[in-house]
This record gives sequence, structure tokens and C-alpha cells, in this order.
Amino acid sequence: MSRAGLYLKMFAAGALLCVGGPALIWYVTPTEEELFKRYNPELQRRSLENREGRQQDFDNFVGKLKEYSRSNKPIWEAAAEDEARTRTNAAEEQRRKAAEIQKRRDEIKRHSIIPE
Repeated sequence: MSRAGLYLKMFAAGALLCVGGPALIWYVTPTEEELFKRYNPELQRRSLENREGRQQDFDNFVGKLKEYSRSNKPIWEAAAEDEARTRTNAAEEQRRKAAEIQKRRDEIKRHSIIPE
């Protein structure tokens, strides 16, 4: 066999793999609707119930990514700063609630002691 024939065979095999492989995967992969139809009825019901919540979570995630991408910093640094800020705010909120609870307890103690 000549060298040209060998190159032609190799080119044809490469093209078959590069085009045929993804085409085969596309052909055998089921769509979301086909997968949903294969669920049992209880899973279908739970999936439909949770769909809005998952969509809202995804929308929040994408919104945060857009917000992070507006800064000049890399997204992971902006996300880390936002997480730190969120933790700080949550800790401050918890301290405020604890102080409010303590204030209520003190007030209850003051009013519960009845002088005779």
C-alpha cells in the first residue's frame, strides 16, 4: 500500500472518530423529557414540586455570578469576600438577637419579682 493510501485511511479513521463519537453520544443520550417519563409517579410529583425552588436557587446563583463578575477581581475572590461579609452579618445578627433575648429575660425577671 502506498503512503498516500495509508494517510487517506488514517484521515478517514480520524474523521470517523471525531465526528462519529459525538454523534453517537448525541444519538443515545435521552432528553430531559424522556428521563422524566421514566421516573415513577412519586418521583415525578416530587420533581414538579421542587422545580420552582431549584429554578429560584439557580437564578440566585447566576445573579451572584453576574454581580461578582462586575468587579475587577476574579470571581473566586469576590465570592470569598461576599461569603466573609455574609458570615460577619450573620454573626452580628445573631449577637443582636441574643442581646434582645437577654433584654427580654431581664425585663421578665424585673416584672416577675413582686414587692410585698
